[in-house]
Amino acid sequence: MAVIVPCVTATDAHVYREQMARIAPFASRVHIDFSDGQFAPLKLVNPIQAYWPEGVLADFHLMVQKPEDYLETVISLKPQMVVIHAEAQGNLTGVILQLRALGIKTGVALLQQTQPQSARQLIAEADHVLIFSGDLGHFGGHADMGLLKKVADIKAINSTAEIGWDGGVSLDNAAQLALGGVEVLNAGGAIQRADDPAATYKQLNELAARSNS
Repeated sequence: MAVIVPCVTATDAHVYREQMARIAPFASRVHIDFSDGQFAPLKLVNPIQAYWPEGVLADFHLMVQKPEDYLETVISLKPQMVVIHAEAQGNLTGVILQLRALGIKTGVALLQQTQPQSARQLIAEADHVLIFSGDLGHFGGHADMGLLKKVADIKAINSTAEIGWDGGVSLDNAAQLALGGVEVLNAGGAIQRADDPAATYKQLNELAARSNS
């Protein structure tokens, strides 16, 4: 069954606190974005500033050029999962294996132009594959439904990988994304900018669940 995961995409500690407080009352899993200002044009908070409510699962999305540079900090914080980009630099397979050895799940994100076959080795090792359809470092973006074709290609490489989606998740497309095989719908602006974030989160979950019934 597809699940909705609220996102935190913050440029500074104050915005981070506001966004986390907005989703803390109802979120059971959160997706926290980090960016170095190089891989993505906008610099976001550093992982060392991260926190989340006790009992909530945290997924770290590292939109950074060199994930290895962040490993020590990330490992010390013990998120449930760390997602790195297939387009990043360094020994990415080594990063995945090191995290796994410490009991941290690993994910691989694919930008719009990146085809699963070109990241075959990373996908084969990952617990989660994130189809990225957003605007790096920002809420919103366009949910390009054409990218759903990647789901079958990913599953052909790693049939057990959890499929995630980042970018443009809304009340208008949540059901379609879930029907297309997406299991984790990371929702940023749709929830953070809603008049009633809790109600929007509930509606999104109902749409996703209904599509899988």
